[in-house]
Amino acid sequence: MTAAEDRPPPDWLGDVGSGVDVWTRNAARPDRATGGPPRELPPDPVADGPDADPESVARAILLDQLTGRARSRKELGDKLAAKRVPAEVATRLLDRFEEVGLVDDGDFARTWISQRQSASGGGKGLARRALAQELRRKGVDDETARVALDELDPDAEETAARELVRRKLRSLSRVDDQTATRRLVGMLARKGYSSGLAFAVVRSELADRNDGATAAAFEDDDPDALDSP
Repeated sequence: MTAAEDRPPPDWLGDVGSGVDVWTRNAARPDRATGGPPRELPPDPVADGPDADPESVARAILLDQLTGRARSRKELGDKLAAKRVPAEVATRLLDRFEEVGLVDDGDFARTWISQRQSASGGGKGLARRALAQELRRKGVDDETARVALDELDPDAEETAARELVRRKLRSLSRVDDQTATRRLVGMLARKGYSSGLAFAVVRSELADRNDGATAAAFEDDDPDALDSP
């Protein structure tokens, strides 16, 4: 046996596995050396760092929320509350964001209406009443919503209703007029249209469809057969 082989083992021998566990974040596993409960990870002052400043956290949350699209003050306030930002900090920052124009419920309402009112370009084709309900749920006060809704083109609602009906009629080609009327008026009612406008638009569009079908059938007839006795 050589002198090296006769030398007693170093004190750290057998602890390497535990050290690897700590550095690879596997300390939650049972202790390899003793088979006992898992060891606690040692404190990491660099990773833990000081407690974050609530105002800095709130500002970062607000800027992140406003990156994708405009949001109402209530939406932003709810987000801050969900992140446990103190109420006084949230109010102070929201006031500041309003002062500089980053939060504006009037602008939010106009943007929301423009995106949801049209029946084309991905819009929902919502009527004024449905839009007002959505804005109320978003926390926009009724007066701010009314001002934004008053900017709509008076003919825009009927235009959107007709687009919705024409689009739906494509799937109702084999349905009788009575059934089609019930389904179409119901669809418009769910989108906030008044019953008067809904029935007027549906009757008009059904008449156009039927006139078109009659004309097409007439064109398909043999003109010589029409002249025969």
